[in-house]
Amino acid sequence: MLVGHDDRRVTGTSAGNTGGRRLRSTMQPAAPILVVDDDAKILALVRTYLEREGFAVVEACDGLAALAAAETHAPQLVVLDLMLPELDGIGVLHRLRATSAVPVLMLSARGATGDRIAGIAEGADDYLPKPFSPAELVVRVHAILRRSGGDTARRPGDRGELRLGDVRVDLDRHEVWRGDRPVPLTGVELRLLVALIEADGRVLTRDVLIDALYANGGGDVFDRTIDVHVRRLRDKLGDDAENPRYVATVRGAGYRTVRS
Repeated sequence: MLVGHDDRRVTGTSAGNTGGRRLRSTMQPAAPILVVDDDAKILALVRTYLEREGFAVVEACDGLAALAAAETHAPQLVVLDLMLPELDGIGVLHRLRATSAVPVLMLSARGATGDRIAGIAEGADDYLPKPFSPAELVVRVHAILRRSGGDTARRPGDRGELRLGDVRVDLDRHEVWRGDRPVPLTGVELRLLVALIEADGRVLTRDVLIDALYANGGGDVFDRTIDVHVRRLRDKLGDDAENPRYVATVRGAGYRTVRS
């Protein structure tokens, strides 16, 4: 147990102290998953299910403790509750996104569309409303990590590189560059860019993009959510919706890339 100066509790399980659990890597211990919730029962339940899958888990019970834990442990994924003391989940996500593209799965008893859109707008990769099935949470965690490259061991060069004008996507390193400038994208934004480039100018509807971006087929995701992701992607690429260089809107249909 680690206790901060204000006695916020942050507990963790060392990746090397897994007992009889299945290790996730034979090369080196994987980074932990950070679970943030002020409900001790939910923390314990989520920890139990994730540890059964071989994940190391770090816990935090308020927003400021979550930020401290993220800085200390460099997690591979954050399971983040929306309603937290000290600093709410949206505030935590906003600060995380200022310095990190770590995948984030948000949890909340508040199921309003506005709350979900707010989380997506700040860069959340997926959203699971409470009450939730722990088994579904595990499936979503695996899916997010698989898409972000954290759930499979791939050799360099397995997938290679995609290009869109002066934008280059390194699929093995999960890096995006515009010219010689790195472009920090979240996992969802990266998947969106890859899906659009691989479509090679074909129009992708919002429903198709929802299926491409979300493990559960987007049952809780709305068309407007895709629009938010596209807007954020454009902002990071320096694109203009009215005179696009990379991603064009096809009114009443969806989105496509702009061919050079």
